[in-house]
Amino acid sequence: MLEMRPDCERCGTELPAEAPGAFICSFECTFCASCAEELDDLCPNCRGELMDRPTRAKALHEKHTPSTRPTFRSDR
Repeated sequence: MLEMRPDCERCGTELPAEAPGAFICSFECTFCASCAEELDDLCPNCRGELMDRPTRAKALHEKHTPSTRPTFRSDR
């Protein structure tokens, strides 16, 4: 099951699990659409392809809770 990280690793934009607009690589590095475009859909961490992350219905959040641990680091 996807971790559904809550923010863009590059700029800190919030990326709710139920909303479209997040991009992930096979290691679940997570980026917003703007950053993914600037990165030419290539993960800067592993060089993997960035793909649209599927959404998770809000009704499933209680049973399958998305991550709340931020991934954005201002030193990047």
